[in-house]
Amino acid sequence: MSAGSPADTVAGGHRLVLVRHGETEWSRSGRHTGRTDLPLLEEGRAQARAVGRRLRQPPFGPFASVLSSPLARAWESCALAGLAERAEPVDDLMEWDYGRYEGLRTAEIRAARPDWSLWCDGAPGGETADEVGVRADRIVARARATSGDVVAFGHGHQLRVLAARWVGTDARAGRWLLLAAGSVSVLGWERETPAIARWNDDGPWPEKEGGG
Repeated sequence: MSAGSPADTVAGGHRLVLVRHGETEWSRSGRHTGRTDLPLLEEGRAQARAVGRRLRQPPFGPFASVLSSPLARAWESCALAGLAERAEPVDDLMEWDYGRYEGLRTAEIRAARPDWSLWCDGAPGGETADEVGVRADRIVARARATSGDVVAFGHGHQLRVLAARWVGTDARAGRWLLLAAGSVSVLGWERETPAIARWNDDGPWPEKEGGG
């Protein structure tokens, strides 16, 4: 999903740019990775460096604030994108706590609970969608109170909830927003209405002359 024009994304206020961390061993294999602190694969490092090049090109400008989950895969992505020196670790950007389902694949969980849905049922010993939504709301409020664009490095499920809460929908609406590793998304505005201006952009962007 791309913005019709860069101006549409800033008409009502500043933007919140979301970056999902690069690929890890567990994200590649579909294992639920909440608080397990895994490093990036080499492919994930390459994705993070590519994100840094994207963020130095239009329609992006200087960021007033850089936020990151403190988990290694997000923080390393932020560092490889060239933004760690200005970044602040924020616990609210940590991934959904999967509790007893940590490290499991959906098929393994559904062998015991055939109708299980993370979005509807949450995770035993972990978080519900509403609880993740409370954390997302604090990020939204913080971004909107910042006098400039904000970039946040985080995780797949948590960023999907964050996008849902940005536009004022239930946290469970994040189920409809797929998000690839190493992708860039933009939460912005259409005039005074919060909007998703760009979503799940994980392809190569054209290099700009003189760009980083």
